[in-house]
Amino acid sequence: MLIILGVAAVLVVLILIFAAAQPDTFVVQRKAVMKAPAKKIFAYFNDFKTWNKWSPWEKIDPAMKKTYSGKAKGVGSVYAWEGNKQIGQGRMEIIEASAPTQLNIKLDFFKPFEAHNLTTFTLEPSGKSTEVSWTMRGPSKFMMKVMHLFMNMDKMVGKDFEKGLAQLKSLVEK
Repeated sequence: MLIILGVAAVLVVLILIFAAAQPDTFVVQRKAVMKAPAKKIFAYFNDFKTWNKWSPWEKIDPAMKKTYSGKAKGVGSVYAWEGNKQIGQGRMEIIEASAPTQLNIKLDFFKPFEAHNLTTFTLEPSGKSTEVSWTMRGPSKFMMKVMHLFMNMDKMVGKDFEKGLAQLKSLVEK
């Protein structure tokens, strides 16, 4: 029994050391090419009230409580939500907008865990198409580093980004 406890303790210490050596930040990014002008696509990012048409999280909890405040769209526009366990509680605020090529959002999660990240949408026009990049970056505090050892943030959030970009593509290419 003592040997088992000793091995378990060594494993825990190794996991904690390995976690501590992980990067202090994380980045999740996905891209899609859409056959639509950047101006048309940008409008869907710049107005939180249009997110229900393409965001991958909007349909997960139809009873989610949403509130909009600040400006109607653009810098100063705020969207807060409170939903089920999958959606949690959080707030987004557009903090920078350079129409029609870039938009930065301060993203704060309060439940099920607290996190403060930056989301950036970058649009690069090319002929009749636009490459859209959706990036989220944020700090990885120690407990997040430990969690990241057991769950892949890029795969988890990345699949939602892919779904959202596909839904947006379908919408803007009509």
